[in-house]
Amino acid sequence: MPSIRQSYTVTVPEEPPASVFPFIKPDLRRKSPSMSRSMLVSTFVGLLINQAKNSKHAQGLVGLRNLGNTCFMNSILQCLSNTHDLRDYCLRNTHRVDLNNNCRAKVALMEEFAKLTQTLWTSASNEAISPSDFKMQIQKYAPRFVGYNQQDAQEFLRFLLDGLHNEVNRVTVKSKAPGEDFDHLSDDEKSKRMWNKYLESEDSKVVDLFVGQLKSTLTCSECGYCSTVFDPFWDLSIPITKTSGEVSLMDCLRLFTKEDVLDGNERPTCHRCKARRKCTKKFTIQKLPKILVLHLKRFSECRVRTGKLSTFVNFPLKDLDLREFASNNCVNTVYNLYAVSNHTGTSLGGHYTAYCRSPCTGEWYTYNDSRVSPMSSSQVRSSDAYVLFYESAVSSRM
Repeated sequence: MPSIRQSYTVTVPEEPPASVFPFIKPDLRRKSPSMSRSMLVSTFVGLLINQAKNSKHAQGLVGLRNLGNTCFMNSILQCLSNTHDLRDYCLRNTHRVDLNNNCRAKVALMEEFAKLTQTLWTSASNEAISPSDFKMQIQKYAPRFVGYNQQDAQEFLRFLLDGLHNEVNRVTVKSKAPGEDFDHLSDDEKSKRMWNKYLESEDSKVVDLFVGQLKSTLTCSECGYCSTVFDPFWDLSIPITKTSGEVSLMDCLRLFTKEDVLDGNERPTCHRCKARRKCTKKFTIQKLPKILVLHLKRFSECRVRTGKLSTFVNFPLKDLDLREFASNNCVNTVYNLYAVSNHTGTSLGGHYTAYCRSPCTGEWYTYNDSRVSPMSSSQVRSSDAYVLFYESAVSSRM
């Protein structure tokens, strides 16, 4: 974390209303002089989770109505609803502490997302709910989602996380100081300084969970000069190895991190040669996030999609070890899968669903808009898998 943090004002969250925790008796909702507000909220959340474990209809198993080609949105919302730490952030109303006090008119997206998450986890019935209020706010933040056109789930995820982050960013006044020169530092020190520099302007619960750091190494083929750049990432878009059969996620990650040759029009300018030179470029992961989002690149990158790869990518449900792709000082490299956003159909049209592992029961469920049904873990892998959500095994609830 940066040593210098901008000052800001926070608002203590209100006591959770009865409508949010309907199963708690009225006398428990009254404040006790001997119990702090944070202890009271923690008690509510504990009771909520215990009720979810013991209920015949476990909480969080509620569908979302399709408002007209909004399956892409519903799929991602269910994946995020089953992201344990993000879910608790909303259930405890902790997000209200982080809401940017300088932009009070622009906090509706986070509020609606939190309200929707609370409804999914406190609903007294399994009847599907409408995300219409949330849709209205995401449309205001990102007008590209206005209307009823089919959209890309991964693009929606990026816009949504960006919007949530902006509204709960702990930094309210961003520094306008010129960029520093870190080239004289060792790679480890350089990565730390660049990460801290990033946090001086972008620091939120969303960043705490989803953002990692990627190391890009560029080596001049003429003089051997090596330059490194460290950039934050919110997800990793992983190419799928071309084959007519099955491929493994590890094979795709090796393709993502393999050394590429930059020549011809792609030749960069060498810092030492002061001229455009043939270079090699390689990615490694410098800092792994708590929540690792892997986007399988099934669609072509051109604006008008011409095809979709339906290759079966075999990915692990447990113990995905990324040590091979991480920098030497990277720790906690093992991950467990907890959610998948799936796309069935072609590049011209299709349908999104989600497979999610309940953070309460550890069981897997299919989320298909309004319908939620149990499934076997053996069914999670399919050629429809599009966005994979992994959590660090250190904090995994498996």
